[in-house]
Amino acid sequence: MKKIYYLKTCDTCKRILNQLNLDGFEIQEIKSNPVNAEQLQEMYALTNSYEELFNKRARLYKEQGLKDKNLSEEDYKNYILSEYTFLKRPVAIIENEIFVGNSKKTVEALIAKTQ
Repeated sequence: MKKIYYLKTCDTCKRILNQLNLDGFEIQEIKSNPVNAEQLQEMYALTNSYEELFNKRARLYKEQGLKDKNLSEEDYKNYILSEYTFLKRPVAIIENEIFVGNSKKTVEALIAKTQ
């Protein structure tokens, strides 16, 4: 499986996607086509952590006061399923490897994997 979840209004996502060889990738825009429970479970199976998939920079994270709460894995899962902005992005799955977020190290590894 080769799949990327991204947000089309995110300049960082667009910049990263432009650096990749996307041949054979299924690309899903998460605002118009949100991640479903089965897809999130596939991501979880590769990370073993909903928190790792959760975007703590999301505006709603601060607005809803979530940074002041002690969230469980189940909480992270439910928030991601309820609002697309809570999924850290981009998320790329290549076979049995997952690349989550836009840190320099993650992006470099993803670029290397797609060349």
